[in-house]
Amino acid sequence: MLLQSGALAADRGQWHFAELLGGPGADPGFGGTGEPMSNTNTGRRDFLLTGAALGAAAAVSPLATQAAQAQTGYVIPAPDATSLPVVGSAQRFPVRRIYCVGRNYLEHIRELGNDERQPPFFFAKHRDMIVQNGSNVFYPGLTKDYQHELELVVAMKSGGENIPREQALSHVYGYGIGLDMTRRDLQTASRQKEQPWEIGKSFEQCAPCSAITPVERLGKHLSEGKIQLAVNGKMRQDGDLNLMIWNVQDIIMHLSTQVGLAAGDLIYTGTPAGVAAVVAGDKMVGTIAGLGELSITITPARTARAG
Repeated sequence: MLLQSGALAADRGQWHFAELLGGPGADPGFGGTGEPMSNTNTGRRDFLLTGAALGAAAAVSPLATQAAQAQTGYVIPAPDATSLPVVGSAQRFPVRRIYCVGRNYLEHIRELGNDERQPPFFFAKHRDMIVQNGSNVFYPGLTKDYQHELELVVAMKSGGENIPREQALSHVYGYGIGLDMTRRDLQTASRQKEQPWEIGKSFEQCAPCSAITPVERLGKHLSEGKIQLAVNGKMRQDGDLNLMIWNVQDIIMHLSTQVGLAAGDLIYTGTPAGVAAVVAGDKMVGTIAGLGELSITITPARTARAG
C-alpha cells in the first residue's frame, strides 16, 4: 500500500490506476493479486484495497501543503513583499509603511473648505495598496466621487522617534511621485460623522507610486519645483513644492513624535489645489521636477475577485 500511495502522490493531478491495479501495464480486469475480479472474495478484497488507496491519496495534497507550511514557518502563505524600482539601480526599495500628510497646501485646504489654522495631521495606507507606474487601476466600489491627489513621496532609509528637525533629511533615501487616490464622498461622510477616514483613503490600489530617485542621484533634497497632474492631456493640478505649508523636515519631525519611523517608510506629503474626479477610461500623468513621471489608467470596476 505504501508503494501505491506513493504512486498517487507522484502526480497530484492524476490517480495512477495502473499502480493501484497491480503495476504498469496491468490488465484492469485483474485485481492486485493478478486474480480475476470475478472471483468474488478476491474481487471484494481488491476493491477495498483500492478504495483505501484512493482515500490515502485524497489526504496527500493537504499533507503536502502542511509540510510546505512547516518549512516556511507560517500556517498560511506569507504575503508578497512590496517594493518599488530605484532609478539607476537594479535593486529595489522595500516598503514598510505608508503615511500621508493631510492639508499641506493652502489652496487645497481652501478648495475643500477646511480650517487653514490646523497643524498637519497624518493618516496611513497599507503597503499592499501600492500600484506600480504604468499600471491600470480598477475604479473602486462604494463611491461615485473617485478623486486624484498628486503628491511628492519621501522614501526613508532610516528613522527613529522624536527626530530633531535639523537631522530629518539625513534619514531620507530618495523621492518619488505618488497619487493619494481618494473616495471623496466616503471621506466627507466619515468626517461629518466624526468617524475615521479609512474607508475613503485606504482601499485597494489607492497608492500608486513611481520609481524612487535617490538623493545621491538628484544631488539635492527637494524643496521647490513644479508638481503637475494632467488627465487625458488636460492640466488638472499645477503647483510648486515651495507652496507646502510644512516642508519635508517639518513633516518628518512631526510624524516621528507620533510613530517610530524606519527604513522602508514612505511619506506622501500632501497635494496642491486642483483635485477632481476621474472615471473609467481616464489616464493620469503626474510629474514633479527632477523625478520623471507617474502614469496610471483607470479601468471599469470589477465585480468580483478571489482573495
